[in-house]
Amino acid sequence: MSQSSVLVVDDDEKLVELLQIYFQRDGFLVYTANDGLTALQIAQDKQPDILVLDLMLPGMDGRDICRTLRRDSEVPILMLTARDEESDRLVGLEIGADDYVTKPFSPKEVVARVKAILRRTKGMKVKTEPLQMGDVVINTEQYQVTKGGQPVEITPTEFKILELLAANPGRVFSRLQIVEQTQGYSFEGYERTIDAHVKNLRRKIEDNPKEPVFIQTVYGVGYRMVGSQNE
Repeated sequence: MSQSSVLVVDDDEKLVELLQIYFQRDGFLVYTANDGLTALQIAQDKQPDILVLDLMLPGMDGRDICRTLRRDSEVPILMLTARDEESDRLVGLEIGADDYVTKPFSPKEVVARVKAILRRTKGMKVKTEPLQMGDVVINTEQYQVTKGGQPVEITPTEFKILELLAANPGRVFSRLQIVEQTQGYSFEGYERTIDAHVKNLRRKIEDNPKEPVFIQTVYGVGYRMVGSQNE
């Protein structure tokens, strides 16, 4: 199996050095940066398997880096933030991050999160037949989603959620179940971020995101997919 690579970006040089040590202990090839512009250049040149990206950076902040990369890349992004407000965390997810960690954190936790993200993005099951809901087609073999024949830009986490719901039409999944089956782990408070991912998916695949046809909310429980060809 080829060596996984990670780009660690934070303006705290000591924190970057600490994370670098932990990632290298686990066999990662590690790139580092302490400012946004350098980070973007490394991400585009080296194309690491995953980014560990601080939200607040000099030169170019994490939000702008995430938006820029998402224009033509699906590289997984784990966002670091010192802010503990839910709105700040959800902003990161809405612009394309796959997960987040709030400072202060354990370096072991960051490595564990990165491994979990890479497991689900690199080790997805290959299915022979695409999943379809109306004009939305999920090709799990090619890791691609189209709507009306046009490609839909989608993050790895969004893809896993969409695949899970579409492969089980009519079944209601709680937020915790979605977290556990798409992330491979769960922790207190993360279930609410599923709402942000679902909001993104609705914006991308629904004709009217405010009146969703495919991804429906089951109030007090979670979400389910309707309109699948498998129903």
